[in-house]
Amino acid sequence: MLLDAIAVQDILPHRPPFLFIDRVVSIEGETIIAHKAVSSCEPVLQGHFPGNPILPGVVQVEAMAQAAVLLVGQLGKFDSERDNCLFIGIQEAKFRQPVRPGELLEIEVKAVRLGRVGKFEGVVRVGDTVKSQAKFTAIISPKEAAKKPEAAS
Repeated sequence: MLLDAIAVQDILPHRPPFLFIDRVVSIEGETIIAHKAVSSCEPVLQGHFPGNPILPGVVQVEAMAQAAVLLVGQLGKFDSERDNCLFIGIQEAKFRQPVRPGELLEIEVKAVRLGRVGKFEGVVRVGDTVKSQAKFTAIISPKEAAKKPEAAS
């Protein structure tokens, strides 16, 4: 294991219930593989759907985005102390199979372009089965730029 749950939280600003990466198992070149164990106790599963719990596709795409942030952090392109990394686009998201409690997600994200604006391709698998995939774009912006301007006096 490359990054455990504690190391993941040292990089990502997310916290449960909105943290969707449990560990990073590999980074090779500009590709990361992370895992998320889907528990029946996930808060989002309580209402999606009662009696037939399915992890929403938007959560799967968010897990891909969180993996991308971990990737750019490990590549030295992102510093969580100084920067925010924010979605600016999601393209070609496809949801192929439902994700159910008890499944272990393998989240693979490849950087297509790195820089202040990054482009990524991600896929979520359980074993050999593709559950979802997406292309997405994110921007790295300094945290100071995210602060609201003070009112003029």
